[in-house]
Amino acid sequence: MSAISTEQRQYLTYILTDEATGATLEIVPERGGIVTSWQVNGQELFYLDKERFTDPTLTVRGGNPILFPLCGNVVDNTYTHNGRTYSIKQHGFARELPWSVINQTTTNGASLTLGLNSNDQTRAVYPFEFELAFTYTLKGDTLTLNQRFTNHSSEPMPFSVGFHPYFAVSDKTALQIQIPASEFYDQRAKVSQAYTGTFDFELDEIDVAFTELSSHVAVVTDPNKALKLTFSFSPDFSTLVFWTVHGKDFYCLEPWTAGRNALNTGDRLIHLAPGATLEAEFIVKAESLN
Repeated sequence: MSAISTEQRQYLTYILTDEATGATLEIVPERGGIVTSWQVNGQELFYLDKERFTDPTLTVRGGNPILFPLCGNVVDNTYTHNGRTYSIKQHGFARELPWSVINQTTTNGASLTLGLNSNDQTRAVYPFEFELAFTYTLKGDTLTLNQRFTNHSSEPMPFSVGFHPYFAVSDKTALQIQIPASEFYDQRAKVSQAYTGTFDFELDEIDVAFTELSSHVAVVTDPNKALKLTFSFSPDFSTLVFWTVHGKDFYCLEPWTAGRNALNTGDRLIHLAPGATLEAEFIVKAESLN
């Protein structure tokens, strides 16, 4: 059995529950449609900086922010379309705007669908008419995020999309990280390096992109939490980004459809035809090792 309830906190929070396993998922539509909590077997999987979350002037650091219509940044926060220059923030506006609840069901798991449509605020920085519908489904130990993008513009709509999940961790050096790639690009050092399955967690920051993936499945095992996370994602997600900061109890493993500055370079950028719809999927399965 599944259930959906709400609690009025600082923001109205939707709570999806899988009653058979006790797993819960908390979603805040008003705060960028973000997932703030995912608990499996009584264990919290996500990290959340609660001080930043409660301050609406700050971007949220934690949970699972949505990246649209770009992942990462563009040079000087600007890009050009049809001869006009636009200014847009890193990771776009979807994570900052309120989303609306357009459907909910407990027929096959607990599912909540959120919508975001173009408006005057989005058109000022991104001159396209769009409709987004993201469905979060909690079933057992699995979280599924189905995405639907529709272009209502009269011209092709360029964009990238991604997720920025923050996973709680007590000892990063114990993580067993299986990413289907043999090298990554280090955003800080601006060089490509071979990937051996480990990182130097003594660095102040790790910000690397895996762009040549041999499959669309990755696995992170945390022995200290007796937890194995399996990530699977649609082929449109061409890139995996691993990011963390020294001294913070999180790591991020982020599926992106395109890398930084794609609105300028066009590299791996999706161009959705007028009137067309694209669907994509991102799934995380959480398995207890006990």
